[in-house]
Amino acid sequence: MGKSKRVRLQASEQDVLDSLRIVVLRDPNEVARCDRLIVEHHYLHDATLVGEHLRYAAVYRGNGLALASWSAAALHLRDRDQFIGWTHEQCRRRRALIANNARLLVLPGSQCPNLISRFMKLMLQRLSGDWEERWGHPIALVETFVDPKLYQGTAYKVSGWSHLGKTAGWKRDADDYYIKHDSPKQIWVRELVRKACVKLRALDLPESWAKVEAAVAPKCTYRVGPILSLMELFKSRIREFRRPQSLGYPLPGMLSVIVMAMATGVRKGPEDLAEYADSLSSGQLRALNFRRDRRTGRYRTPKRTTFRRVLEGVDASELEKVLLEWQEQMIGPTQDTLVVVDGKKLRHGGAEIVNMVDGNGRFLGSALTPDKTNEIPIAREVLARLNLQGRTVLADALHTCAETARQIHFEQGGDYLLTVKLNQKDLHQTLEKLFEEQPFSPSAYVEDPGADA
Repeated sequence: MGKSKRVRLQASEQDVLDSLRIVVLRDPNEVARCDRLIVEHHYLHDATLVGEHLRYAAVYRGNGLALASWSAAALHLRDRDQFIGWTHEQCRRRRALIANNARLLVLPGSQCPNLISRFMKLMLQRLSGDWEERWGHPIALVETFVDPKLYQGTAYKVSGWSHLGKTAGWKRDADDYYIKHDSPKQIWVRELVRKACVKLRALDLPESWAKVEAAVAPKCTYRVGPILSLMELFKSRIREFRRPQSLGYPLPGMLSVIVMAMATGVRKGPEDLAEYADSLSSGQLRALNFRRDRRTGRYRTPKRTTFRRVLEGVDASELEKVLLEWQEQMIGPTQDTLVVVDGKKLRHGGAEIVNMVDGNGRFLGSALTPDKTNEIPIAREVLARLNLQGRTVLADALHTCAETARQIHFEQGGDYLLTVKLNQKDLHQTLEKLFEEQPFSPSAYVEDPGADA
């Protein structure tokens, strides 16, 4: 097979490529006009974009020649995810670093050799920067879908994109909803930075990308089995304190959601708990025994006010006992001999809490510090609930006092390592002298009495 002939462009055609400008469409009137043209001339006749998005126009001497729109990446794309090599959870948290070329259109009467490839090249050179300016983060990789019945993806191929395979034949219709259309599309992808896939699947993202992952809301990963076991304990140990009319969300299920959310890192309050509950699957909501909406048939999720009532009314000491018992059922008794005292100021709660954990971070107990007091007596109360035989308590200088040390060692049979700072002058000087070289021998003899034997 002979080599294909290179097409020589006319001067006017070369001038179009040399003078082509790429414009980001931001003005509402320009955006509306772009969408109208896509609906009118694109074969899909739909300009809908999902999630974060941008629109571009290719302009030559004031005339628009081509349009392109970019949107959020597909939620589930097997070939793409295998190409990157990341886990399902990495995909969920880092998907925003991918953009989808949703539409690409040459306007009628504007055909010119190499126009699309030049348009694509110029867009990709600036896409990540434009995306960061508009949405606050860069783009690492791009994807698109091509209908093989109409096109072969030539424009993408010559622009450095890779053909991965075909979709499963589903169309994204909303943020989290798909419709079966039985018309698989070709999948094309292109890295915008060197070794983008390696970085996307790494344990830690580059600093400029990490903010994308940090902004993703935690998602419940607990399976139905552990949820049911925790609910059974709550059901038998925690008394329902709310009115029967307000029990659309049973207390065991509400407390289970709160525990799972806290374990996942949701710790800002009722607003974030409600957002976390919205991320639960139908199976998880069913296991929690939440009721369905009579009109839609979907399981309902509790809102901010419901979480607030539960948090304000539940007995904290009874809740702690259940959590410790469930923890032991799930992972067995603790084998670690350390008890770490950790006082924290709740950033969003306006309160202070004292936590006890072992050397592996396992929860041992906690208590809120009441107003007009500090964490020292509260820490002693929590320590009194623990078995300290054969264990060592670690605490910062705030807890370095005779009463705490006496309780740990003489009353509860434990040992302690307490920090001593310079502001505890007498104690600090006493400890320093213990480690100084003594000016005389503690023996009655100047030298070892056995030396001459």
